[in-house]
Amino acid sequence: MARSRKNMIGSNIQSGRKMMGLTQEQLAERLGVARQTVAKWEAGDSVPDLAHAGALAEALDVSLDALVGFDPQGTMLPMPPRGKHLFGTVTVGERGQIVIPKQARELFGIEAGDALLVFGDEEQGLAILKADEFMDRVSTLRRMIER
Repeated sequence: MARSRKNMIGSNIQSGRKMMGLTQEQLAERLGVARQTVAKWEAGDSVPDLAHAGALAEALDVSLDALVGFDPQGTMLPMPPRGKHLFGTVTVGERGQIVIPKQARELFGIEAGDALLVFGDEEQGLAILKADEFMDRVSTLRRMIER
């Protein structure tokens, strides 16, 4: 059975608060609300209004989208910090091909035919960058060094 939106937001507030090492009182103080208000949000008894939701997202260093929409069920992962994304999993095909999730392609402007660079670090993992943007940065660095 799917969790209600109020319960999901409450769980996200509570997990974000704990990840930041804050008590309900400390979070309430940052937001200018009573501790009981934070407790009601976390319990799913009420939800923050838009202004408080924005302030909560900022205080917890997450996007507003993650605060109200992140559903950790089955993932055991916390909400991603602001600017970080969890797009889900991909399956590697027989010849090593992967499909980049639509949300990631849209966010990073990746289109069919774009060249991508794949970097690897045996300790850190893989990174994928658009080749033209990487080369633009390399050119900028070269110009700065040559000055």
